[in-house]
Amino acid sequence: MSQPVRNRSLHDLLGRPVRGTHDQHLGRVADVIVRLSGHDHPAVTGLVADVGGHRLFLPAEEVVDWSATDLALRGDRLDLRPFARRDGEVLLRQDILGHRLIDIPAAALVTAWDLELAVTPAAATLVGVDVRPRAWWRRALGRLLPGPVPVTDDDGARCRDWVAFEALIGHAPSVLARTPLDRLRDLKAPQLADLLEEASRSEQAELLDRVHADPELEADVFEELEEDDQSRLFRDRTDDDVASVLARMNADDATDALMDLSQERRRRVLDLLPAPRRAKVVALLGYNPTSAGGLMIPDHLAVPGSTSVAEALDRVRTSAVQPGVLTTVLALDAHDRLCGSVPLVRLIQADPAARMADVAEADPVRVRADADVVEVAVLMSDYDLLTLPVVDGDGRVLGVVTVDDALEAAVPDDWRRRELPTPGVLPDTERLDTTSVSHPSP
Repeated sequence: MSQPVRNRSLHDLLGRPVRGTHDQHLGRVADVIVRLSGHDHPAVTGLVADVGGHRLFLPAEEVVDWSATDLALRGDRLDLRPFARRDGEVLLRQDILGHRLIDIPAAALVTAWDLELAVTPAAATLVGVDVRPRAWWRRALGRLLPGPVPVTDDDGARCRDWVAFEALIGHAPSVLARTPLDRLRDLKAPQLADLLEEASRSEQAELLDRVHADPELEADVFEELEEDDQSRLFRDRTDDDVASVLARMNADDATDALMDLSQERRRRVLDLLPAPRRAKVVALLGYNPTSAGGLMIPDHLAVPGSTSVAEALDRVRTSAVQPGVLTTVLALDAHDRLCGSVPLVRLIQADPAARMADVAEADPVRVRADADVVEVAVLMSDYDLLTLPVVDGDGRVLGVVTVDDALEAAVPDDWRRRELPTPGVLPDTERLDTTSVSHPSP
């Protein structure tokens, strides 16, 4: 028969007396220990007790009844060795309470003002987080009232489910013992970049260490950072680390990032880049950053005009070029000069046996590398272009400007910093009722 489950505030538990088998006072609860892993509700593995001014470890199985007002132990003998945290252990009071967590659905940093435990006589499990600032009153009530403190306020709003959050622990051995990305995989690169820009230096360090587990995601995040934040974070990294990130970034973004490094570092990092990426970056360094040449992405997909539609689509499927560039396939004449362009949608709808030259728009809109950002933006707007080819004096393709890069260059900096609502999240996100969460039977 399963034991009854009820919720208990961490503030209610902290400071409660710990008693021996004969009801003698042994100490008070100073902290609660869990191990975080995966998407589960972590079970409490032990307590840190303040006994005569010393912090001692009490195993969870020694507690007779977790739902009782005071915690009684099964025996009177205590391990008198000072508490020493083991790798992977997380202290709810020291590491989480009052610290910031990542609210995954909202992609925001929030403060854990209280935590909620689901308790039975035999076990306790972390199930909820209260991010409302007024939750502090539970701490005062927990010290004044003889009984357990309720986990709801007067409006009945409850703590939100723990699985909606990702903790920033700040204790390196415990961080390393976890799966690096965990719930962070649910966030997109721009959201992670926003979190990094808002985070403190210690929070940034932990976020970057965890994102580093996925090099491609790490590069995407650095591409999304504001210039000042990106530059500062690169300053704190080794030349090898910076080169590793730049090697995975788009060539145009890598070039911009390289230019923000000190002149002394710039050459060292450039020499560490793989030869193909280094060649592209060096070529882009020769252009004014606000010109079409400075905005363009060297990687693009161009095929001879004699290529069949079916062959061109095969090239699209196997291309390593970023998706934003593949919205348009370029056609070249016998002298490798730009002679046409085909939107990907039109290419999919065309007869597979037709030639590119037959389905392409002849004499497509293009710019020289020295065209300024205003000209680029006006052309893309007037002709509803997702990509704009950049050509040299002989009409050969140097690269393409994508619509997102053109917009970013054209939009003023103060507009970019405006706070926008998180997609898919309502202003008043509905709180989850953790009483409906299924808890494991002890």
